[in-house]
Amino acid sequence: MRVRKAVIPAAGLGTRFLPASKSIPKEMLPILDKPLIQYGVEEAAAAGIEQVIIVTSPGKEALEAYFRPDPGLERHLAERGSLDLLERVKVASSLAQVSSVIQEQPLGLGHAVLMAREAVGDEAFVVMLPDDVICHTEVATRQMLDVYEEYGGSVVAVEEVPREAVKDYGVVDSTPVGERVSRIQRVVEKPDPEHAPSRLAIVGRYVLTPQIFQCLERTKPGAKGEIQLTDGMALLLQEQPMFAYQFLGTRYDGGTPLGLLKASLEIALRQETTRPQVLDILRGLPEVKP
Repeated sequence: MRVRKAVIPAAGLGTRFLPASKSIPKEMLPILDKPLIQYGVEEAAAAGIEQVIIVTSPGKEALEAYFRPDPGLERHLAERGSLDLLERVKVASSLAQVSSVIQEQPLGLGHAVLMAREAVGDEAFVVMLPDDVICHTEVATRQMLDVYEEYGGSVVAVEEVPREAVKDYGVVDSTPVGERVSRIQRVVEKPDPEHAPSRLAIVGRYVLTPQIFQCLERTKPGAKGEIQLTDGMALLLQEQPMFAYQFLGTRYDGGTPLGLLKASLEIALRQETTRPQVLDILRGLPEVKP
């Protein structure tokens, strides 16, 4: 069955962006000229996803509202003759069918995914973490769906990271089975670098079978009372195969202010319309001496 739905967990408090995130959802902060979350929804749509379910928390209603048409604004832009801007505004509401579910308390990524169970139903689906923006001519989610269709099991995106960085990620122990694809034996959450099974770190894209919901229901909360997605995946591994895929593309970490800045600069430099101005800005900065 074709994968039609994506879940975007966006219920976090965005503490790294305080005080700005006190009143503005972190996912609405811009990379260049679009909010962070739009990059995820655009990627989903480019991969053929029809429905996007955003898991939000109370007070973050702006996330779903952003993807609804705004007739008043659209009429105002049309009357002014701002047709280019009008088209850019209308893009967000035309990408996919976007809905939301509420996670009342921040009880972990696994719990956030579980909140989307009714909306997803009994079918495979994609999980996309909006902090991770991945740029490539063929979007990462489409690459992963191709792997899912070929191998028939859940797929997680992985990226090789420096040995000292594995302590910040879930890391897979896996055996190669194809080009950039390996079958996972186990997942180790934030391992000691000296004992990590590999340098293949899980990043924010997953294709999951619906059995993950049953596994998450059986997952015991951790020390902080949170249900972790990697713990649910460990249970799923006992029942069916799971694969790691080293995606093609450049990943930006939009979950920190400096990561967001880097993403904005590099994406602006990639675009012909903005590259000359950005280069002028960078050349005009005062020289920074150590």
